[in-house]
Amino acid sequence: MALSDDIELLSAVPLFSGLDADQIRLIAFGAEHRPISAGQALFREKAPAECAYVVVRGKLDLYVIGRDGTQTLETSVGPGVMLSELALVTMVERKFTAVAADDVDVIRITRSLFHRLLEEYPAMARHVETRIRKTLGDLMEGSASLAPRFAE
Repeated sequence: MALSDDIELLSAVPLFSGLDADQIRLIAFGAEHRPISAGQALFREKAPAECAYVVVRGKLDLYVIGRDGTQTLETSVGPGVMLSELALVTMVERKFTAVAADDVDVIRITRSLFHRLLEEYPAMARHVETRIRKTLGDLMEGSASLAPRFAE
């Protein structure tokens, strides 16, 4: 995939929307492509997340492990989806096991690359902070709607 294709794809990722072309170009230039064969795991649930991935092509199935140890398919994701967004700013655990449903290509963006960009571009840091606050707010709102289920 050409650098210009990566820039176009990354521009459509919500975390990066609103960044200027030079900032997205630096992300694309510093990131790496990683091919994943069908059936291969990209990462496992509860593993430390030191990077985020953006799906370029193919489909990843996201599984969670239940209390009884069985894996349950939660959802599938395809091109343009970013996985582990919060891993770019802080240490978190993977929430799913991601398995390639078919041959997949992902862009791997490391936390260290992202932190360098935030240091170089303070406006980018403000944009990312706003985006993460929104993500956390949506998460809290979603979990609040689940609370009645657990009160019974």
